Amino acid sequence: MILGRVIGAITSTINHAFYDAKKLLIVERTDIDGSPQADYLIAVDTVDAGVGDRVLVLDEGTGARQVFKSANAPVRSVIVGIVDAAG
Repeated sequence: MILGRVIGAITSTINHAFYDAKKLLIVERTDIDGSPQADYLIAVDTVDAGVGDRVLVLDEGTGARQVFKSANAPVRSVIVGIVDAAG
């Protein structure tokens, strides 16, 4: 699991059919105290997160595919929770 903060969204005009009606968000990795790390990832949103939200990201292909109940979905990272409070 990765702790991060949503810093933006991705839009596209052409994509794989799997991504139809799915929201892609840019997540900046953070330390437990919320300090940003020098890295980010793009994740599929499953919890209706938005810019500024602290989130938990599952960043492992097989686990991400299990969230979508698809053995062959082209997905690696998925947002699985919004953090209300850390610590």
